[in-house]
Amino acid sequence: MPLHQHAMTNILEKIIEQKKLEIATLDAVALRRAAEQSPAPRDFLATIKRRRFGTHPSLIAELKRASPSKGILAPHLDLFQVADIYTQNGAAAISVLTDEKFFMGKLETLRELRFTKKSELPLLRKDFTIDEVQLYEARANGADAILLIAAALTDDKHFADLHACALNLGLTALVEVHDEAETERALKLKDVKLIGINNRNLATFDVSLETTEKLRPMISNDIAVVAESGIFTAADVERLARINIDAILVGEALVTSDDIPSKVAELAGLNV
Repeated sequence: MPLHQHAMTNILEKIIEQKKLEIATLDAVALRRAAEQSPAPRDFLATIKRRRFGTHPSLIAELKRASPSKGILAPHLDLFQVADIYTQNGAAAISVLTDEKFFMGKLETLRELRFTKKSELPLLRKDFTIDEVQLYEARANGADAILLIAAALTDDKHFADLHACALNLGLTALVEVHDEAETERALKLKDVKLIGINNRNLATFDVSLETTEKLRPMISNDIAVVAESGIFTAADVERLARINIDAILVGEALVTSDDIPSKVAELAGLNV
């Protein structure tokens, strides 16, 4: 195995080991009760399928301070201010990174956006979900959608059980894939409605929109498709629109921009 490939496999393994430690500290009974008592999630899927600007893919704009592949991107960003900018400049939904150790995220950001700031846009909890308790936690903290990463969920029954549990809780499940084998696994999930194609190769860190172009034809049109990673310009979005992508998930290009409002508007299709 090449060194860089080993490094990425290791980072995913490291993240999952860390998640197991975090999960061990959670009170599943209390979180399940809190989830059941929390307000019903908004319809994240319907929102991104609505395509506010004609045929232009919807923008899921991400609040992101850091990542394992790029390091610290925007440490001093006022995330609530940025969420307002996203809302005012055409984003359809907001993705909130809640992993602390590797992405400098916080679950409180999600909770505050939903319950204190009353975000009008639906919210995706972006984290490494490997246990049902995290789904209760997501719902209790105001998530409308959650992420299930095929590469992190290698047992098919466990993958299917988590997907079913998310839907039971009224959450939209964004199922993330990055190759043909993972796409095939995702398509076997009962009632799968939303698949995200990650253009970042988890083995090499290389990013290419060709990944989405290659995998999109495998997925029928009744399943919504989100392109993730490597999207920086209106030209990138046009390229993805041509292959009938429903939404794009963008973090780095927004949080590192010198002019966040105009970058959001550009990628959301407000300027088209």
